[in-house]
Amino acid sequence: MKLTDEHNKRVAKMIFASVYPHYITKVESKGRTKEELHQVIEWLTGYDDKKLQELIDEKVNFETFFKQAKLNSNAHLITGVICGYRIEDIDNPLTRQARYLDKLVDELAKGRKLEKILRVI
Repeated sequence: MKLTDEHNKRVAKMIFASVYPHYITKVESKGRTKEELHQVIEWLTGYDDKKLQELIDEKVNFETFFKQAKLNSNAHLITGVICGYRIEDIDNPLTRQARYLDKLVDELAKGRKLEKILRVI
């Protein structure tokens, strides 16, 4: 599936704070915790709890969210299909990064061990 420019722009303009509650609901409904979610987000982005809350309060969009992030050097190891797209085939860097996060949240909700989610080698 090829992503359109419109799709990439929509992802860039999405407000992280509007998606974040859905991440919490998804992981908690499957028996995982908000703390585990934060651990996964911190691994990917470098954001600790305080910085994450600041970004939520500022209502930053995904473009700003990922522009300010220090993406984990092992993020490229996140592969597979999420939202109907194969992550490693996504050309747009921002959309790929957003799908990295979606994939990590999905893996957490599915009960995968944190060591595997965090790509501990």
